[in-house]
Amino acid sequence: MKPRLLVLSLGGTITMVPSAEGGITPKLGAEELVASVPALADAAEIEARSPFRLPSPSLTPEDLVAVAGEIDAAFAAGFDGAVVIQGTDTIEESAFILDLLVRGDQPVVVTGAMRGADAPGADGPANLLSAVRVAAAPEARGLGTLAVLNYDIHAARFVQKSHTALPSAFLSPLVGPIGTMIEGRPRFYVTPRRNPCLPHDVGAPAPVALLKCPMGNDTRLLGGLAGLGYAGAVIEGMGAGHVHADAAPVLGELARAMPVVLASRVMTGPVFTRTYGYPGAEIDLLDRGLLAAGYLSGLKARLLLALALRGGTDRKALEAAFAPYA
Repeated sequence: MKPRLLVLSLGGTITMVPSAEGGITPKLGAEELVASVPALADAAEIEARSPFRLPSPSLTPEDLVAVAGEIDAAFAAGFDGAVVIQGTDTIEESAFILDLLVRGDQPVVVTGAMRGADAPGADGPANLLSAVRVAAAPEARGLGTLAVLNYDIHAARFVQKSHTALPSAFLSPLVGPIGTMIEGRPRFYVTPRRNPCLPHDVGAPAPVALLKCPMGNDTRLLGGLAGLGYAGAVIEGMGAGHVHADAAPVLGELARAMPVVLASRVMTGPVFTRTYGYPGAEIDLLDRGLLAAGYLSGLKARLLLALALRGGTDRKALEAAFAPYA
């Protein structure tokens, strides 16, 4: 008996065709995408739905919370897995939200395309077929949300978009892909431990600011954050989690007003906690009340903080939310 999969299309380049106004725009729905790849019928029994038809920059965390709820409901109704189709610009964020919220061992796979549906060499059909085959595979159970593109299988917590144009745009620079599609089936080389989930039915994600610290940055934006209505902030520091010395007391003041998480602007690697002791380094900033993001990028640390803050601002609870990523 073939596995039963839910395929949800949110839009993105994989759904885009030329418009009369110029350029490509999201037009195709999930049913049309599934119908365009006949081999999908051999891999699974598919129910296709189109909750959104948006370019991925217009998706919101609230949209993905709703998608997580739809997937949870499908799993409760007996579906064996889910595939989410969307634009590649925000795949690393969407996949991480789903990894944080969707419970159960059934696979959730996010995919998309770097080329429009009418482009020569369009990668959407191959990516969709690979995603369905991964979602249908027993070996994918219990791994949380995965991103599957260009035959690579990535864990949601590690995957990053690394190029604006190439079909090979997605990397997991900290650990590499956890598997690959070979001869039409997924081969997993490592099986990462699943991290704890957060509830998806306790309200909208809290508003969290994300700021990157460049060389010579002044403190005007940092100093103004507390009055802008944010519930928290993520600061992408330099290197292992460092800022200009003048910014350190401003961040300490901000941390007294709201939770502030320290991430790194570097492509990958954890924020340090006990190496550098100069003003503005990680020891100084953590002593001033900032929380370490671990190995999470600023993008993903922002999402985790936004979802964790729905349960309040208790320091120990927020530390516990970030602890699995230390």
